[in-house]
Amino acid sequence: MTGTDLGMPAFPPFPEAAREAVHDEVLRANLRHATHTIRDKRARAVAELDDWDRLRAAGKAIKDHTLRHLDRYLLQLEAAVTAAGGTVHWAVDGDEANRIVTGLVLATGEREVVKVKSMATQETGLNEALEAAGIAAYETDLAELIVQLGHDRPSHILVPAIHRNRGEIRDLFRSEMGRWGRPAPEDLGDDPRELAEAARLHLREKFLRAKVAVSGANFMVAETGTMVVLESEGNGRMCLTLPETLISVVGIEKVVPTFRDLEVFLQTLPRSSTAERMNPYTTMWTGTGTGTGTGTGEGDGPTAFHLVLLDNGRTDALADEVGRQALRCIRCSACLNVCPVYERAGGHAYGSVYPGPIGAVLSPQLRGTATPIDATLPYASTLCGACYEVCPVAIDIPEILVHLRERVVQGGPVTREGVRVRIRPAHGHTAERAAMRAARLLLDRPGALRAGERLLSRARRLRPQRLPGPGRAWTDTRALPDVPAESFRDWWARERKAPQK
Repeated sequence: MTGTDLGMPAFPPFPEAAREAVHDEVLRANLRHATHTIRDKRARAVAELDDWDRLRAAGKAIKDHTLRHLDRYLLQLEAAVTAAGGTVHWAVDGDEANRIVTGLVLATGEREVVKVKSMATQETGLNEALEAAGIAAYETDLAELIVQLGHDRPSHILVPAIHRNRGEIRDLFRSEMGRWGRPAPEDLGDDPRELAEAARLHLREKFLRAKVAVSGANFMVAETGTMVVLESEGNGRMCLTLPETLISVVGIEKVVPTFRDLEVFLQTLPRSSTAERMNPYTTMWTGTGTGTGTGTGEGDGPTAFHLVLLDNGRTDALADEVGRQALRCIRCSACLNVCPVYERAGGHAYGSVYPGPIGAVLSPQLRGTATPIDATLPYASTLCGACYEVCPVAIDIPEILVHLRERVVQGGPVTREGVRVRIRPAHGHTAERAAMRAARLLLDRPGALRAGERLLSRARRLRPQRLPGPGRAWTDTRALPDVPAESFRDWWARERKAPQK
């Protein structure tokens, strides 16, 4: 078992995990129903906008410009947050981010926090780090609550509990809620309204009691120091306004230069994620309620605000001219909902908080390709291109997948912790490298290629049903194509000599 997220257990390589997942009929039924429903609704929502392609291009351009000048915009953001009464902390990796947040919570004297969904804290394993320090962290997003009660892991960016059906959720609420706080009603059914009400009553006491909250952010506006959280339930609004201390852990790539830039994403993100024209709850805050500058006003919001800016491999990814486009991602999850591989394997097979196509290109860049799970993620795709077609910021995921496959097989120069190093090829690709070298030698010699094609055509009756050696894995699931009677080159030469009709 190899490959870890911070705070997460070890995971098997993707092929092994996927092989087990595809035999889980309940999981596949849950995924099929959910992803088809979401993507159909999204297609209708996007079709309503005549300028969707222009919005998509604008989002790409804004993100690319920001990433090219990320150092400048991050310093501008720090100055704006500080002027508004907040404090900015810089975390080079997940361990440092966890130490900062744990120290800030302990300094308040509190031993529990409420959280609004933050993939960055899942990435660093913050909940486990807080637990080790004697601090209880309570997830308040309904899907994240389900995952936490089930001692489970998220399997989707937008709907972390997508792998659970209503009956499973009802059973979890009945058996686990009492261990975390207010128990679920004994006669709780599986109607969505009943489940939501049980979660609401369970969480309300935590919102009213908590003095410290931990959040993420969908966007950070550099010119004003404003944090932006989009969510659908109102739990975020409670976390961001009721506690006295708010700690936000945000990846450095989430910054945008201006409020005008933000307007583009407030249109594209809701339609691409929840298929809504606008987000039900969009919460923005700048600094502290009692701070100076552009704070939200005395008595409104937290009296202490801390922003933890997380790198954790993002600067290394930024140094990759092809791979850096993954940092445009706005976490809409549209790519997951159209991916045939994700639909069959589910999110847990990716061994990362970032599942699906975006996880297959982002995780190996943030964590490197040294472990079997990260070395196999670039192959968790059919390269069908559906993910690129739906991406609201036009990330060419198939291009990055091929780029990362080359890195896995060939090795070569990469940036690790800010230093340019040369990595060795991953284990298990010796035959592939030998085949590619042989192909290059053959393709560089037209005469030898032509002779080989003619020999293969004449020996086509000897074609085996399955390939020997390493090729057996390919023909285990595919039929070996028939060999044509003549090569394309010979056919072309013959046709060109034939008289025109």
